[in-house]
Amino acid sequence: MNTDRRRVVATIMVCHFIAAFAALGMPPFFALILDKSLHSEAAYLAGWLYVVPTFFTAISSPWWGRLADKYGKKPLLLRAQLGLAGSFLLAGFAPNTWVFFVALSLQGLLGGTFAASNAYLATVVSGPALTRSLTMMQWSARAALVIAPAGLGLLMTMESPLELYRYLALFPLIAVLFINRLPTCQAQAGTQSSMQAKGQAIEATPMQIYALQFAFVFATVITFPYFVPFIQAGSGSVSPAIAGLVFGLPHLVYLLCAVPLSRYLGQRNLVLMLLLSYLLLAATLFGQALFPSLPAVVAWRVVMGLSMTVGFIGLHALIAGIVNSDNAGRTFGWFESNSKWGAVIAGLIAGTAVQALDLRAPFFIGALTMLAAGCYLAGLVFYRLRLRNS
Repeated sequence: MNTDRRRVVATIMVCHFIAAFAALGMPPFFALILDKSLHSEAAYLAGWLYVVPTFFTAISSPWWGRLADKYGKKPLLLRAQLGLAGSFLLAGFAPNTWVFFVALSLQGLLGGTFAASNAYLATVVSGPALTRSLTMMQWSARAALVIAPAGLGLLMTMESPLELYRYLALFPLIAVLFINRLPTCQAQAGTQSSMQAKGQAIEATPMQIYALQFAFVFATVITFPYFVPFIQAGSGSVSPAIAGLVFGLPHLVYLLCAVPLSRYLGQRNLVLMLLLSYLLLAATLFGQALFPSLPAVVAWRVVMGLSMTVGFIGLHALIAGIVNSDNAGRTFGWFESNSKWGAVIAGLIAGTAVQALDLRAPFFIGALTMLAAGCYLAGLVFYRLRLRNS
């Protein structure tokens, strides 16, 4: 990758991070916002509001992706950042819960910076370079997920924490200034991905990739909402701070390992790589549910982070193998939408499972999902081996 392309990739990654900082950093404080800013005693609304942007992103991403293919990736990326800025500004001036709900809905409908950024990157790089770029984009999202809540938490002492949205609206506007200086990079129609151009076999169809990604996101996210009470119930007197640190361990492992691993994991045998990561992820989820003591959970969370990292790299490599400049918007639009649907459904099932069973239920459900996906991947591996030997 030459210097100009590195600069473009770095700019897109930084712009996504500063936009995600607000989008991912504010939701943990929705209960506080409802209480101090919107003067609502309906605490249950915090959980509902948490999934509103995700739900509307799942609906809108494929549509914005088609428009990006038609009108260009850069204009639609600028639109996504401006959409975030407008929705943050409306949220910052929301006088009641209903207006705040509308602002969060618009954040989902008009945002979608992750898919728009990836679609733009597909016009700049391809093949292994695109895989590494997608890994870096996931890195920026994970970094925002780890850093933003801690950073914004320091500012939550202000009289009305909702007003933070007014200042956070400046972040996507800053991103717009940087993105506007980038080249259009609209590749010629019909440009093939590196894997296709070299005549290499594509290891999975788009529908298979989307199904594997859905299972992956569902199985990991379903353990998120009730992890803190789960670890406190299993390990006795664990403070919320320690529980939060243990929760973030897989994300920290990703931040440490994603870049070096993406350089050494190849572009071949991706289905086998996913098979191993999915089965290992299933084992870590079973392990946490069966051995909930703090030392055991810490060990399992570290291994979970490694399996998640390899899983993300494998999925990114598979999607890079089917994307080209013509279909980048649609492909990443569906990729993002699929991820959001996985998260929404995981959250709904997690609540139902915990209420009907116990706090371990989400871990067992996630593990069984990964085990089923692993069995499907094993079938693909054996099928290809039979074709190769026949």
